[in-house]
Amino acid sequence: MGLRNDIQVDLAAAFDEDLADAVVAFTGHYLGPGETDPLTEISTRQQVTYTGRGVLDEYDSRRIDGINIMSGDVLLICLANEVTDLPAIGHRITAADLITGEPVTYEVVKPGIDPAKAHYEIQLRR
Repeated sequence: MGLRNDIQVDLAAAFDEDLADAVVAFTGHYLGPGETDPLTEISTRQQVTYTGRGVLDEYDSRRIDGINIMSGDVLLICLANEVTDLPAIGHRITAADLITGEPVTYEVVKPGIDPAKAHYEIQLRR
């Protein structure tokens, strides 16, 4: 097995066992390609939905600078092989709130992936 597979197996095991209480399922969505009729302004774009699971974490207060990381931003860490589409800036992700557990919709601010392409680290903002 390669490094990516090793990391994904280890993280999946942690998600299933040690981190099971912190793991949340999430749904991402965005408008897919399509065309807009200039006369009627009706679009053929359809919403695309994808899913995954991961761990939401608050940023350390020392990292909040009010420019790149805002108060209330959260970090979503998820396995790349469990996300059914590629998260991108502007996508909406719905997951359970860290405190209340109620569904909250966030906007993807900065999607990132590790060098081995095993997991995403996605900055989300309300």
